[in-house]
Amino acid sequence: MKIFVLLPRFPYPLEKGDKLRAFYQVRHMAGNNKVYLFAISDIDVKPEHIDAVRPYCESITIFRISLLSRIINVLRAFFKGLPLQAGYFFNPRAAKMIRKTIREVNPDHIYCQLIRVAGYVENQPVPKTLDYQDVFSKGVERRIKNAPFYLKPVLTMEYRRLIKYERRMFDVFDHKTIISKPDRDLIPHPRRSEIMIIENGVNTDFFKPLSTEKEYDVVFTGNMGYPPNIDAAVFLAESIFPLVLESRPETTLVIAGAAPHPRVKALASENVKVTGWVDDIRECYAKAGIFIAPMRIGTGLQNKLLEAMAMKVPCITTSLANKALEARNGEELLVGDTARELAGHILFLLQNPIMAEQIAIKGFAFVHEKYNWEKATERLVSLMNSTVNGSVNDR
Repeated sequence: MKIFVLLPRFPYPLEKGDKLRAFYQVRHMAGNNKVYLFAISDIDVKPEHIDAVRPYCESITIFRISLLSRIINVLRAFFKGLPLQAGYFFNPRAAKMIRKTIREVNPDHIYCQLIRVAGYVENQPVPKTLDYQDVFSKGVERRIKNAPFYLKPVLTMEYRRLIKYERRMFDVFDHKTIISKPDRDLIPHPRRSEIMIIENGVNTDFFKPLSTEKEYDVVFTGNMGYPPNIDAAVFLAESIFPLVLESRPETTLVIAGAAPHPRVKALASENVKVTGWVDDIRECYAKAGIFIAPMRIGTGLQNKLLEAMAMKVPCITTSLANKALEARNGEELLVGDTARELAGHILFLLQNPIMAEQIAIKGFAFVHEKYNWEKATERLVSLMNSTVNGSVNDR
């Protein structure tokens, strides 16, 4: 099968969740199919990053959208009543190139990641699948409450537009996929049960236990320019961690990840280290006694939890994040929502290394059993093939 894959970002390096999902899906699609990749990018893509993806693609096309283009297109989306983030990624010249490429490739199927670029293929008479991945409208709604007053009207407008757009795009595509059942239940469409759940996986050949001396007690990782991660980092350092220090003043915390926001940088102190970009994130997991993901906003599956569990690090998270993960509280990880609950979990694991080890072992087994890129992508390809074969293998 020839698959035309359309992405809002080039899928490498793997510092963002959507890029991680796209990279491994393309990698496993390529086994028995021909993949033609078209990526929109708001940054220059380095040759070595293209080289990392090239082995899995028949062709790679990258359309670089300039700052001026982004501004114009966001303004155009504003006046057309479209979501601003859909406007951000839309460019008329890119649309022309996409139509030309599709004509030349003549694909059997179009795979479109995220509603941000769904408009590019809306009128294409080719069987197509939309990967919602998660629910953008809900993610924006959760940001409204804690947003600065001047952003609340913008986010409210974006939330309302996203609901309409997510509903509209549902009817445009033959098949729809999403990352988890909780996310599927939030899609604003009466037939949302038709959406197939395609979980993420974890590269267990790369993320595996390492024999490394522990250098710090607690770690939190992620793209630290992403609002849900910014919120979680601030919550961790300003509300949770001080409660830990009251009982255990020598405890250390590392906040690691690309593009730290000024609010994240300001969290650095004697006991808190903010690293910024890390060449090999595995070192952060391996050197930590505990991993915590105190997510309060956002949607989708937290890949950081999969990676930490695959490296046999005991994990703590919130009920919001665990809804998608579906791990057993008290068995494969610990779940809490208030600062005091999460601080209590940190202290419990630090003071009970045997229990911490048991949770790490069970978390490791859980990830290996449930989250597998190859199996998940096989189901995705089977869904695409069903358009040709006339039978949809859905849940």
